[in-house]
Amino acid sequence: MNTGLTWSDILRLGLVQTCLGAIVVLTTSTLNRLMVVELALPAVLPGLLVALHYGIQITRPQWGFKSDRGGRRWVWILLGMMALALGGFGAALGVTLFETSFALGLSLSVLAYAAIGLGVGASGTSVLALLATATAPRRRAAAATITWLMMIAGIAVTAGVVGALLDPYSPARLLTITACVTGGAVLLAAVAVAGIEARLHRQGHMPEPEAAPVPFRHALAEVWHEPQARAFTIFVFLSMSAYFMQELILEPYAGLVFAFTPGQSTSLSGAQNGGVFLGMLLVGIAATGLRIGSLRVWVMTGCAGSAASLLAIALLGPLGPGAPLVPAVVGLGFFNGMFAVAAIGSMMALAGEGRRAREGTRMGLWGAAQAIAAGFGGLAGAAMVDLLRGSDLATHLAFGTVFLIEAALFLWAAAMAARILSVTPRAPSPVLAGE
Repeated sequence: MNTGLTWSDILRLGLVQTCLGAIVVLTTSTLNRLMVVELALPAVLPGLLVALHYGIQITRPQWGFKSDRGGRRWVWILLGMMALALGGFGAALGVTLFETSFALGLSLSVLAYAAIGLGVGASGTSVLALLATATAPRRRAAAATITWLMMIAGIAVTAGVVGALLDPYSPARLLTITACVTGGAVLLAAVAVAGIEARLHRQGHMPEPEAAPVPFRHALAEVWHEPQARAFTIFVFLSMSAYFMQELILEPYAGLVFAFTPGQSTSLSGAQNGGVFLGMLLVGIAATGLRIGSLRVWVMTGCAGSAASLLAIALLGPLGPGAPLVPAVVGLGFFNGMFAVAAIGSMMALAGEGRRAREGTRMGLWGAAQAIAAGFGGLAGAAMVDLLRGSDLATHLAFGTVFLIEAALFLWAAAMAARILSVTPRAPSPVLAGE
């Protein structure tokens, strides 16, 4: 019996996520370093540009809505990849222009990072909507694991290869490498999605577009008036704010409080990502392969475990150098990975609840909440640390206080998950039906 997306289809859609990660990491890692180190620009500049690309992703609901209406999500996946590729190359070109004209380099960079945000929003939302629409329920946890790990693989491999090829640095070398990465990503994504959606339509696994399409604002209002969709949006923002709050402060904490060298701090980040990988893998194998636990249980466990790990990291502060920080950080990564995959799987499941032909709009709404939380969480964590350190609070207490706030947010998210994900799916809401 055919159950929608096959494992091969899921792997192919995971390749799109790989391509997304490959281009985005150039802007968040390689170009960030070049602006700060080689060009001696203020660190806040790349930070604001990255924040811009997150902010632009507030458009995700509209991209999801467009893919719902057309019934051809692959078109938006490829258009998004093209915009992302143009933005990635434009961002690299902007870096090379900073050497001769700051104004010209900044202008191009702003346009490029805006294009990156639009591309990630259009392509990423459409991929997740397609997965949510056509993945069998029992495969959702594994599908979330596969696609997320493939995105991480794209980030890791691209960062390593580009880092090796970029030495010795020159603007021409940067542009050549970026052109290869962005062009290759578009071609690979095109091959990856070819024919999948057409076959699903023939087999009856895809909903037909609405006979009388409604305006975007009407569709978004319909989704927002679905109690479960609205509550899950709040859950996504809350949990992802907690998830990203430590992103900008964990390595400085290791250096300032535990006397980690720059190399040790980088290794700490690698250890954390290793924990994330293991947590994601565990949920994918247990929930899909072994049928152990529901997604609701894995989400709650991931949130609670993340809170416990953050508590341990905060309590290690007074011990200073020599304290077992690395195991605690690996534990944080492990439970973060567990939570992330289970939350994505739950998102895919809930996207199909309520009114039909709104999967993309729901995924877009939740994707926008995640993107805003990513920018807000990171900046909020760093700002709170600066504020607390400026009030003459001991360094380890300043960082520890933020980690405890983050732990409390995770516990709040776990309580929300227990309530939201246990609700029995409801019939489509009649609200706004007569408007």
